[in-house]
Amino acid sequence: MGLYLCVFDEDEELGGVEVGTYSDFDAFRSTVIDQLEQGRSGAKYPTLILHSDCDGEWSAASCVTLKDELREIADNFQRLPPRIFAVEWQQQTAKLLGLKPLSLYDSFIDVDGEPLLERLQHLCDIAIRSERPILFQ
Repeated sequence: MGLYLCVFDEDEELGGVEVGTYSDFDAFRSTVIDQLEQGRSGAKYPTLILHSDCDGEWSAASCVTLKDELREIADNFQRLPPRIFAVEWQQQTAKLLGLKPLSLYDSFIDVDGEPLLERLQHLCDIAIRSERPILFQ
């Protein structure tokens, strides 16, 4: 089952990110915990890490904090060595698009092969601008 994060205004979709599977999102968050929080879940990035990934939303107000967390994670991941893409769909997408991760930042992509952290930050921008939540679907 896939995880889709999106922002809606009434019936109009303003933006969305197809993350991959729930386990892909968990692998991303686990890497944040292991690499940047010294194994203490939510110690530095509580908005990202402590939110359940199975339902709910990030409010527009919490997206301000979330965007700051994502920016700091992105900066840190760009200084860390890359990891190979762990799941088959990521390997296939990377091969198709000619992606070769140069850092940990590049090691996490959405289903379109775009950098996950960049896409999530952009989704936060949409949520903040429109004053609408990011929904988990």
